Amino acid sequence: MQVKVSARHGQLSDEHQAEIAEKAEKLLTYFERISMIEVTVDLSEHAHPHQKKVEVLVNAEHKHDFVGHHADPDLMTAVNAAIEKVKQQVKHYKEKVQDHRRNPSHGGEGGIKP
Repeated sequence: MQVKVSARHGQLSDEHQAEIAEKAEKLLTYFERISMIEVTVDLSEHAHPHQKKVEVLVNAEHKHDFVGHHADPDLMTAVNAAIEKVKQQVKHYKEKVQDHRRNPSHGGEGGIKP
């Protein structure tokens, strides 16, 4: 699994990059089949005065992509909110997949057709 942290219109400190990567890696606890996480921080003052815009892209097995965006004056608040949005999407997808396989409505007791 690969984590990429990048910045547009500026630079992130090594500490911020490490902290963002660490937070992004925690998404693996919710879904193990994540192949790549990209976090892009837009530091442009022209488009978003006093706002740090964060985009989190997560690629999982079987071509499932999850995206979270958030803008906030505080960088880590924006990062946490964007990661939280992706976390909810990942959890919802995982529940949907598990419910689909174990749904007894596809047959009789235990999913076996009568």
